[in-house]
Amino acid sequence: MDIEILDEEENSLLHRTDVTFEVVHDDASPSRLSVRDSLAATLDQDADQVVVHKLDTKFGMRKTIGYAKVYETAADAAEIEEEYMLDRNKIGEETEEEVAE
Repeated sequence: MDIEILDEEENSLLHRTDVTFEVVHDDASPSRLSVRDSLAATLDQDADQVVVHKLDTKFGMRKTIGYAKVYETAADAAEIEEEYMLDRNKIGEETEEEVAE
């Protein structure tokens, strides 16, 4: 899976960068979590700082266009993003499991 950054827009008020990207893949459409991890590696960020909002694959194509928000810290992401988006991206679950133990 190859990721190419198409556009980056700094949003200093919300401590994040809005990123539009393209994923070229050989098999079926990639999962949100695999895209999040690959995008985080490409941007040299921690995966908990990346929230993938949209993935759009056209029928029959091996390209996916996506939109993500890359926060300065995982705490910023947890504070600003809505709960369902954090659940979709599996952000903050490790801390809940650690608290349960």
